[in-house]
Amino acid sequence: MKTAREFRGLSLQDVADQTRIRRAYLAAIEEMRLDELPSRPFTIGYVRAYATALGLDAEAAVERFKADEPAPDEPLRAPVGVRRDGDPRLMTMVVLGLLLIGAVVLWNVAQRAMNEQAPPPSTAPANVAATVATASGPVSLGAPLPAPVESTTPTPYVTPGLEAAAAASGSADAVDAVRKAAAKNPQAEAVDPNARPMPQVFAPDGAVYGAPANASVVTLQARKPTSLIVRGADGSVYFARQLAAGEAYRAPTLKGVTADVVEAGAVQAFVAGQSRGLLPVGLNSVTKLAATAPAPVVAPVAPAAPAITPAKPTTAAPR
Repeated sequence: MKTAREFRGLSLQDVADQTRIRRAYLAAIEEMRLDELPSRPFTIGYVRAYATALGLDAEAAVERFKADEPAPDEPLRAPVGVRRDGDPRLMTMVVLGLLLIGAVVLWNVAQRAMNEQAPPPSTAPANVAATVATASGPVSLGAPLPAPVESTTPTPYVTPGLEAAAAASGSADAVDAVRKAAAKNPQAEAVDPNARPMPQVFAPDGAVYGAPANASVVTLQARKPTSLIVRGADGSVYFARQLAAGEAYRAPTLKGVTADVVEAGAVQAFVAGQSRGLLPVGLNSVTKLAATAPAPVVAPVAPAAPAITPAKPTTAAPR
């Protein structure tokens, strides 16, 4: 093949340009340096293309190459110049993942071992266990203890005799005197609202809510801390509040007004300033209470004296 190329006056570069084969591969084929060539199938293809470019019989050239260089019994080599290098980052990621999994497994194993070796918590104090162990013979139980006192809001302090004095006299001076006496004796005990006598006349002993005095007939006064809800005929809430002892509410003079009392003996009703007793638990008709108000007393009007017409003066006629 080298002789035919030189006879035709072609260089290796001319043949390389025509066949698209590297010039080094063409020189290796001419000199039979097979170690510099790729695998055998590629080399046979190069020989066929080289012979075709020189105008020779391509198959005869291939048979001649195979006869001069028999096929060895070895696997095909990779093409020259190609390397298969693995990505080093992939190996690093695999190693880190294995280390992480191993750390998690070791941590779980250590936690389980610590939980198994820890002593169980004591269910009873040592002295109680000793007392139970040493107790022997019959055990006698004493009388049952009284029920504990309920934790509720303490009853506000009420000045003893204040309401009685206000009901008896109704004057501001008497009330002020009672208050001063109570201030000098702060150790006085509060009186049970259920044991105190009910005043027969309304006497304010705290804030008074609701309608003005001249626009209300029914007044509801709390004898002890309680809640009061007043609703209209359509169910709308006119008043809802937690009243302290002595505070009162003047109900409007409307039809269908009801008062909802949540505790027995906690609210006293006054109609036109006069006591009507305690309201029972539940809804109470304020309209019916207002109907019990006494009719206003109308003072009789004295008849008017008849008018006296003055006499006309008479003039004496001249004689």
